Amino acid sequence: MVSPGGRHHRYTYAQYVALERESSTKHEFFDGEIYAMAGGSEEHSALAVRVLAALDAAIGDRDCRAHDSDLRVYVEAVGLATFPDGSVICGPLQQHPPSPDATAVNPVVLLEVTSDSSEEYDTGAKLDAYRTIPTLREYVVVSHRERRITVHRRDGEGWTMRVGIAGGRVTVEALGCELVVDAIYRNSAIA
Repeated sequence: MVSPGGRHHRYTYAQYVALERESSTKHEFFDGEIYAMAGGSEEHSALAVRVLAALDAAIGDRDCRAHDSDLRVYVEAVGLATFPDGSVICGPLQQHPPSPDATAVNPVVLLEVTSDSSEEYDTGAKLDAYRTIPTLREYVVVSHRERRITVHRRDGEGWTMRVGIAGGRVTVEALGCELVVDAIYRNSAIA
């Protein structure tokens, strides 16, 4: 947040958590800075729900749960607190101890639907931050510009990327879930 004089104020994580408890909007915390998160569009919301529904259906009887953007994720290696558009936690939720509210540190799958304001961040710095989460196996990025779903996957050699475009599909291997691109974008204005 920028002070009235234009200077940046540095916040502690405790100050951020206190702000979040009182705020009607969500904020991200990174490196002592607090950033307001813009509300998503109807299209953004519909795309996130479709992917989360597919992930949730794939969970089946496994000890996993799909979560929407109300679950905060803390990336310990870089000190980032954020609200991804979706996440899957397998096993018990591991809580970030300094956070009084549910804040996971052990996602297996994370989801972001891009927007004009977030696309560069979601596919750049946030991707780099997410890659540092030891439990994360896959990061799903859904485009707001075209029918395209990208899955960044951790394998034995590092990270790989798979892309599904219109008419195609892409697999979220951690859950054995196939995302059919045209089904995710069904009734969408995105061509």
